[in-house]
Amino acid sequence: MIRRSLLLSLLVALSLAACSKDGGSTAKPEAAAAQPAKQDGAHAPSTVKPGSHEDWCGEHQVPESQCTRCNPDLIPAFKATGDWCPEHSLPESQCLKCNPDLEIVRPPKGS
Repeated sequence: MIRRSLLLSLLVALSLAACSKDGGSTAKPEAAAAQPAKQDGAHAPSTVKPGSHEDWCGEHQVPESQCTRCNPDLIPAFKATGDWCPEHSLPESQCLKCNPDLEIVRPPKGS
């Protein structure tokens, strides 16, 4: 049990480090979320309408407003609704390893 907890903690730490929107700054997550997207287009600004074409995490190919790898504060909500894959530390509704036929489609422009 302790080994599993340590592994999960390590995975979370690594995914947070790999998904840093601010290039490794030590800013608080709230401050990072309020900043505009990188110029590379990988992340949506926090001001976009959820569910719109602009609400897209180009790095993880899911809506930015639902990207738990970029915003771990979303994890408890997914877990509370039973939409969580503990094996891959993702919402089950986004886990392509468990659901290989799953298609997460970006909404068309203008939506």
